[in-house]
Amino acid sequence: MKPTSWFSRLEEGLLALLLALMTLVTFAQVIARYVFNYSFVWALELVMFLFAGLIFIGISYGIRVGSHIGVDALVRTLSEGTARVVAIVATLLCLVYTVIVFIGAYVYVMKMYDIGILAQDMPVPQWMPRVVLPLGYALAFVRFGQVLYRLLTGQQASLLGDEVEDAMKLEAHEELPPPGAAR
Repeated sequence: MKPTSWFSRLEEGLLALLLALMTLVTFAQVIARYVFNYSFVWALELVMFLFAGLIFIGISYGIRVGSHIGVDALVRTLSEGTARVVAIVATLLCLVYTVIVFIGAYVYVMKMYDIGILAQDMPVPQWMPRVVLPLGYALAFVRFGQVLYRLLTGQQASLLGDEVEDAMKLEAHEELPPPGAAR
């Protein structure tokens, strides 16, 4: 196993937990509202907080698996060496971007902490659910650092994933029925 596998499993487990909690709270709210004619006041706000966590932690997961959308039509026309240099520069720019957003998010969370207001429907300080902002970008920084390392050591050829290559790998591993046969 790779040395970062525990980190990846933790990241995936946290994303799965957030998604499961969102589903459970939403399901409970639907049952309470339509079966018992009762509504949890805090349910929507909690689901929004959980969804924010899913998004900002999911950013780093998307970087790890190469699932972020990117336009690479120009990069594909470049030679392999030039494309690698462009990928390295793009990754460095992504690292700079994550640092800038991390600093802004940290300042924002600290302002919320200083102000000390509570969430609208839950007795939770506003800064607590917003901690996912700097956390998510710190995780993205780590993931872009890993991408940069793989680019510099030649273990990875581009910043973006290759959807066509992934589809071809799936096709090669899949038992296909003869043409015209029902799938």
